[in-house]
Amino acid sequence: MAGGCRLLLLLLAALGRAAAPPGGMLYPRETPSRERKELGGLWSFRADFSPGRDAGFVQRWYRQPLRQTGPVIDMPVPASFNDITQDPSLENYIGWVWYEKEVLLPLRWLQDDLSTRVVLRFGSAHYYSIVWVNGVQVMEHEGGHLPFEADISSIIQGSPGIPCRITVALNNTLTPHTLPPGSIQYMDDKTRYPKNYFVQNIRFDFFNYAGIHRPVVLYTTPSVYIDDITVTTTSSESIAMVQYQVSVVGSTLYSLSLSLRDQEGKVVATGDGPAGELKVLNPKLWWPYLMHENPGYRYSLEVKMQAQANKMLLEDVYTLPVGIRTVHVTSTQFLINGRPFYFHGVNKHEDADIRGKGLDWPLVMKDFNLLRWLGANSFRTSHYPYAEEIMDLCDAYGIVVIDECPGVGIKMPESFGNKSLQHHLVVMEELIRRDKNRPSVVMWSVANEPASELPPAAYYFKTVIAHTKALDPSRPVTFVTDANYALDHGAPYVDVICVNSYFSWYHDPGHLEVIPLQLTTQFENWYKTYQKPIIQSEYGADSVPGLHSDPPLMFSEEYQKAMLREYHSIFDKKRKEYVIGELIWNFADFMTNQGTTRVLGNKKGIFTRQRQPKSAAFVLRERYWKIANESSCLPPIIKSHTLFL
Repeated sequence: MAGGCRLLLLLLAALGRAAAPPGGMLYPRETPSRERKELGGLWSFRADFSPGRDAGFVQRWYRQPLRQTGPVIDMPVPASFNDITQDPSLENYIGWVWYEKEVLLPLRWLQDDLSTRVVLRFGSAHYYSIVWVNGVQVMEHEGGHLPFEADISSIIQGSPGIPCRITVALNNTLTPHTLPPGSIQYMDDKTRYPKNYFVQNIRFDFFNYAGIHRPVVLYTTPSVYIDDITVTTTSSESIAMVQYQVSVVGSTLYSLSLSLRDQEGKVVATGDGPAGELKVLNPKLWWPYLMHENPGYRYSLEVKMQAQANKMLLEDVYTLPVGIRTVHVTSTQFLINGRPFYFHGVNKHEDADIRGKGLDWPLVMKDFNLLRWLGANSFRTSHYPYAEEIMDLCDAYGIVVIDECPGVGIKMPESFGNKSLQHHLVVMEELIRRDKNRPSVVMWSVANEPASELPPAAYYFKTVIAHTKALDPSRPVTFVTDANYALDHGAPYVDVICVNSYFSWYHDPGHLEVIPLQLTTQFENWYKTYQKPIIQSEYGADSVPGLHSDPPLMFSEEYQKAMLREYHSIFDKKRKEYVIGELIWNFADFMTNQGTTRVLGNKKGIFTRQRQPKSAAFVLRERYWKIANESSCLPPIIKSHTLFL
């Protein structure tokens, strides 16, 4: 890749790293007091191919319509930009790209009467974002996969009839201190590479898609508004307590009333004030899929605020779905609502043809239908937070989630320094702020396969995990390791051991016969050392759809099936003791960087990238339904029909 990226990196360094903004990040819902306008569709797009990738800033592209700065193309939002065109230079582009959207707003939003607040919100953009409205900078955000927003009322109000022009500069460069980390390598050998040639190096095995990946919306609130709600729950057989905290911004003179309704609309508890407790008699608990005949049960918490401001009575209403459930970890079990829970699920990626990591509703629904067909009760958000819309469905369907931050590829010693650590803490703050109220989220994961054998990892993970627990004492915390049990400096601080291993694939490739001994030894060493429950958080093998071999050979569908069965035989022994879960790698094939070990991506999916089943999917389906039927309290009529769902 040609271009003077040194200037690009200097610019990124000059921008600095913002702390997590104070306040809440409630999902923008329409209510009697709030309106929402979707900004998805086609945006104007331009990649900055100047030698320093800095022409957009030098020429101030944000000061005028983007089409006036040079050639633009149409780009769908949400979507990754990489696979949309036929331009190979865009497929692997590193640097600043520019998006723009002009939108006309309702007149009632633009009246300058100080009673309405207009907010611009991005579900996520990868990786570093700067946003202008009508040429005025309104926000910066570092990191993909998490939302950010800004109040733009003062810029747009008082100017009815004038289009609102939203400009976004987006940079996908990864450095040793971003999350995930990466590095830029300059190829200075002029006999082998063009002038100013560089590549982006990464230490993770999925394609570094970039773009505006999730919905962009404008929404309104009153000028005095409900900014954040925090809910935690406890329960016994006949009574549950819903503890709440509500923050209001814009005035100190307000009143709050709360109503908790069941799914039939009946009010089951009421309260008032910014903090308190709601008592629910004979509660309907939130249960995981296949653990109860009515999984994913949620109440609706309606919060109403009234305040006097600018000689007006303002009212704001926000409704938050609430699931009542508890989580507890012992030395051998993971308990949900006091009952042992066994994770039989998958690891996933937000990844598909053409749209890359862009949110796509047909794909989302296909994935959830496949999960339920499979009998999967859980997944890990490998290796970054997934879209809020996906998390909503996990709450609704009872799919249990290990919620992972983008801490993947933390391999370089410089990525364990204070600069990286401070950013990691901010990311955990943003993740917990977004997902703290979700009943489906039962555990936080702060990293995947870091170089936790390095000495600095001890202080690093002790600090990140302690910070996470301080932010949310109600959930256990883990990270996913592939280090040697005797050398892992982070494992002492986790609540659950999550271990990845690929016996007979990356280790002893082709030798299925070594799996029972090596996997048994792995489990026994980890448990003897830490006395904590263990999840096999990754295992699997690549298989090329339609490639068959008997006896099984690597990359055939038969080898993938055979490997799974070898692992499963040991899981069945150890889940009677302290193994509390198994998550296959991976749900579906996904794109990676090009390399001699990757043929159009990673092929470890039990489904193809187009969501068609390989032979291994049927092996896993039979197993997961068997486990569910053995351990669930479902009525016999439901059990007898499970294989036909």
